[in-house]
Amino acid sequence: MTARVVLPGLLRDLAEGAAELPVELEEPATLAEVLDAAFGPWPILASRVRDERGEIRRHVNVFVDGEDAKRAEGVHTPVGPQATVHVINAVSGG
Repeated sequence: MTARVVLPGLLRDLAEGAAELPVELEEPATLAEVLDAAFGPWPILASRVRDERGEIRRHVNVFVDGEDAKRAEGVHTPVGPQATVHVINAVSGG
């Protein structure tokens, strides 16, 4: 089964223009495992989404099937084999 990691336009250039990155899963995995698999070929992309401790960066939001991963279990959030993971740059202003 294939989970999908959907990238925002601002990050697609770091993944050779890909809007979605497929991740093959036989069983549920953690969000960290899915992001590691999806971003493996693109370490700069990985560093834009996760910090040096492996946590989701403060200015990035990640949703697993519509649920905010930061409000769930962070990078330990379970991801099913057919899940959709959306990576979204946070928007702020003042």
